[in-house]
Amino acid sequence: MTVLVTVASRHQATLEIGQAIGRALAASGIPTDVVPAEEIDAVTPYEAVIIGSGVYAGNWLAPARDLIARCAMQLRERPVWLFSSGPMGDPPVPAGEPAGVAALKELIGPRGHRVFPGRLASGDLGFGEKLIVKAVRAPFGDYRDWPAIDAWAVEIAATLRPAGVPEPSNPVPVGAATPGGR
Repeated sequence: MTVLVTVASRHQATLEIGQAIGRALAASGIPTDVVPAEEIDAVTPYEAVIIGSGVYAGNWLAPARDLIARCAMQLRERPVWLFSSGPMGDPPVPAGEPAGVAALKELIGPRGHRVFPGRLASGDLGFGEKLIVKAVRAPFGDYRDWPAIDAWAVEIAATLRPAGVPEPSNPVPVGAATPGGR
């Protein structure tokens, strides 16, 4: 079984989450490709798909939404999970599901959707983005929860592992390999 982890990420923070998920799946013995959403034309080569998007102004990025719209029939035929990255602060704000995710879930029927806190770095932002951040008073910082991301990926791996195939005896602690050593 080969899994596709595909991500729409404006400043690479969500891509790094997708890469951590891919490493955790691979460490669990599941072949995985991590590919930006805008590079995917079809999901037919994959038996399962994980789609993630950064959340900006409360919405998923267009490349992830467009991928789901283009490949909806293919996605309905295989196990799919969704994740969002974007809430900031401690506790993360805004709470709950981003706008539009309910419609995406209804369209493809994923097995689950997780919202992970994101990262907001001033140096990554353009002038317009800085104005929006200032207007909504979003806090700068890296709020990504690597242990929660790793645990979710391990849950997915357990679901995808064929019956009778044991979990690797010495899985790699994925969180240690993520950016910042977390």
